[in-house]
Amino acid sequence: MLKQAACGLFFFVAWASVAKAASFGVSPVRVTLSETQQMGAVTVRNDSIEPVSMQLEVLNWSQEAGKDVLTPSRELLANPPIFTVPAGGSQLVRVGLRRAPDGQRELTYRIALQELPPPPKPDFMGSRMLMRVSLPVFVLPEVDAKPVLRWQATRTSQGGLKVSLTNNGNAHIQIANFKLSMPGSAQPWVTKQSSEYVLPGQSRDWNLRANAEYPAPLPGVTLQLFAQTDAGDIEAEVIIAP
Repeated sequence: MLKQAACGLFFFVAWASVAKAASFGVSPVRVTLSETQQMGAVTVRNDSIEPVSMQLEVLNWSQEAGKDVLTPSRELLANPPIFTVPAGGSQLVRVGLRRAPDGQRELTYRIALQELPPPPKPDFMGSRMLMRVSLPVFVLPEVDAKPVLRWQATRTSQGGLKVSLTNNGNAHIQIANFKLSMPGSAQPWVTKQSSEYVLPGQSRDWNLRANAEYPAPLPGVTLQLFAQTDAGDIEAEVIIAP
């Protein structure tokens, strides 16, 4: 069995310093490179009682219609590409940039760490779960990089609310969670647990269901939004479109 998980889904706070799978841990869970920092490092630690063999894959990371698109890339170097970590040991993986940073926009990649199946034991019966971890790699542009966010909200045909975020900046944003409150209300109308990246020039939607106790606000109402992100806490006003 293959269990695949993006690093942003390992923990609710996805930019924590360590991600742990069933048999190994990875630290840090993201790499940031630039013109002045063209090399980075990731430590893979084996917490199991058996050796763990890993294979690395470097992927270009883009988004289309709010979905991640991953394609093989040679613009990064991750070394060693295949390695075995002894029980209780660790392995240093070096990540290097093989191209110049973009002049205006952040570049985005992912490094996939795939656990390889061990040699079968004669008495083994059943299936084995193999872990796959995907780490984001960000390459800063030559200019200052920051997200520029635009929030929107519209009522759905089912009576719920669709909240949309467009990133018009030149750097990513990662939304850990957000809540929407009615005007003058101390209690949030809805709280959304999330761990979503929105890359530069991309958008993402969240469909929020309403119920009889908490119906969706009417068009024209201005909601107060509070979100926790990897760029810090943000607040914004969101007007429900007619």
